[in-house]
Amino acid sequence: MTRTSPTVDSYHGIEVQDDYRWLEDWDDAEVQRWSESQNAYARQILDGLPNVEPIRERVTEIMSARLISYSDVRFAGGKYFAVKNQPPMEQPYLVTFDSLDSPEDARVLFDPNVVDSNGTTSMDWYEPSPDGKLVAISISTGGSEVGDVTVYDTANGNKLYEVVPRVNSGTAGGDLAWAADSQGFYYTRHPRAGERAEADLNFFQQLYFHQLGTSSDQDRFELGTDFPRIAEIEVEVHAPSGMVLCNVQNGDGGEFSHYVRSTDGSWDQISQFGDKLVQATFEPSGSILAITREAAPRGRIVRIRDVTSPKRSTEELIAEGPDTIVTSFYRAAPSLVATPSRIYVTYQLGGPSEIRVFDHHGKSLAMPKQLPISSVGGIELLNGDDILFRNTSYVQPTRWYHYQAAMDQTNQTKLSSESPVDLNDVQVTREFATSKDGTKIPINIQRPDSVTGAGPLVLYGYGGYAISLTPRFNAANKVLFEQGVTYVVANIRGGGEYGESWHLAGNLTDKQNVFDDFYAAAQYLIDNGYTTSDQLAIMGGSNGGLLMGATLTQHPDLAKCVVSHVGIYDMLRVELSPNGAFNIPEFGTVKDLEQFQAMRAYSPFHNVHDGTKYPATLFFTGANDPRVDPMQSRKMTARMQAASPSGPPVLLRTSANSGHGGDTGLSQRIEETVDTDAFLFDQLGVQYRPVN
Repeated sequence: MTRTSPTVDSYHGIEVQDDYRWLEDWDDAEVQRWSESQNAYARQILDGLPNVEPIRERVTEIMSARLISYSDVRFAGGKYFAVKNQPPMEQPYLVTFDSLDSPEDARVLFDPNVVDSNGTTSMDWYEPSPDGKLVAISISTGGSEVGDVTVYDTANGNKLYEVVPRVNSGTAGGDLAWAADSQGFYYTRHPRAGERAEADLNFFQQLYFHQLGTSSDQDRFELGTDFPRIAEIEVEVHAPSGMVLCNVQNGDGGEFSHYVRSTDGSWDQISQFGDKLVQATFEPSGSILAITREAAPRGRIVRIRDVTSPKRSTEELIAEGPDTIVTSFYRAAPSLVATPSRIYVTYQLGGPSEIRVFDHHGKSLAMPKQLPISSVGGIELLNGDDILFRNTSYVQPTRWYHYQAAMDQTNQTKLSSESPVDLNDVQVTREFATSKDGTKIPINIQRPDSVTGAGPLVLYGYGGYAISLTPRFNAANKVLFEQGVTYVVANIRGGGEYGESWHLAGNLTDKQNVFDDFYAAAQYLIDNGYTTSDQLAIMGGSNGGLLMGATLTQHPDLAKCVVSHVGIYDMLRVELSPNGAFNIPEFGTVKDLEQFQAMRAYSPFHNVHDGTKYPATLFFTGANDPRVDPMQSRKMTARMQAASPSGPPVLLRTSANSGHGGDTGLSQRIEETVDTDAFLFDQLGVQYRPVN
């Protein structure tokens, strides 16, 4: 039993007791010993589960299969660049090649596995220069996402020039855009030691320019003196003119402002926070295309002409329709792309997504062929009006397609992934649950052909930050399907599946709708004979970890077990963590009475009650997580263990050399999957049958 040391805080005259405040201090040796003991306890339970070794063999066979896949494909200077994933290597690496017909001839530009055989060094992102001769890479270690940028020669992979430090962080992210002459770049700069207080080093992001061959201490300040503390920046250069576009997000809440740099070096602001202009990009002509939600919660597209002139004007190009225009940020592949005679727009269809095409007058044109119930992305401009894009579904691995616009032909390329497993024996259907207030909630049911009637089922959800859960292929789910487990993804509110109103209906003081939606999805699956409470597992991560905590405390009898990754559980303390300030636009702040009351009402940590039998729970966290402080998992684990000491197990698994999960090495990902599957099978009563 974890010792208690009560601390009482007063919020708006309301006293709230916290018995586990001491677990927040990772520098305390006692906290580290406590974490080690929890790891030992978790290992004792997990390693003793039935059939762990056969499960490990099968998971390893699938996840380590020597099959190549590609992501983040770029085209510059007549060369292709891609992040190549090649198990059993721990980390993906960067390659370049000359033709879509021969990616096997790729040259390696940077391989984190050579730098660090332990798999704890990773690429945050990369950016090739316009002439294709150089590539800038943000590199971080230990899951920290604190990235320094190094420049490499694409002809031979040699490191060139000086390292630019602290371009990326796990809180505000980071970005970089090359100047048209490839001799320097605009980049996001975080404060360096001594420039601000220690607590502010991952805040106050600003835009600078670095000239190759000079010290970064001499870099030119561009923009950001008046940006908010929680600013997040993306930058784009219009190569023909040299104009620069800077998109600034106010934390993670979806409010943006936009600035344009003229060729004379002056900056003009073209939108402000609250204007509902949420994304912008250059057209080839130098005008700007922008997605706005003003009077259009699902989005419409406008053109801004003469952007650096007092005569700047705005006209609507594509009106709001019944489906939602997807927006992208944080170095995601663009969802809005303009070519000389076409505009490619990504639309969200309540979970699935598709690319649609328009001319520069807003008239609809033929669009690339795409899979049903699938997701698209990764749009990359090639020559002329041609694009490269990826398309995947729940049962088909990612394929990269070359769309030849003039001939209206969609051709699969050799970048397409192969899979170590076949999921054609899994049927995918979309059904709708009804939430507490009558809202229809899409659920995507992936059910093996061999399953009939009620059986073991895993329900996954997220519900936040306007992030849409789109169809994706996960080969490791084959281990579940082979054992007769159904896997379901719920598109609940808080996400972006149906536009801004869908997101806003699940954030701030309306966050409870997210938990009601997820409960409704689970109850629908039970009521319609897909599963029972004794055969139901729920799973989520990060904001989805908050979803897990709220669901298990509000409905402790709903599910047999819970798997929660890097989650948020103490809503009254989350804003005090480094990334917590970025979350305030999404969750709110305890400084506001109404927001405090809403967060207190659903905060998982504060709604654990002694004597309640909670479902078996497996918590995962990474010691170096820059986005969700690991103390969240420590405190929730201690509170649940104290509330029900003789109930089902509550386990905490802390990885020493990982963070939020996106850059975790292969071997760690395999072990996390083994622990998850063994835990699920044991709790759901699945008798594991080895696969021949």
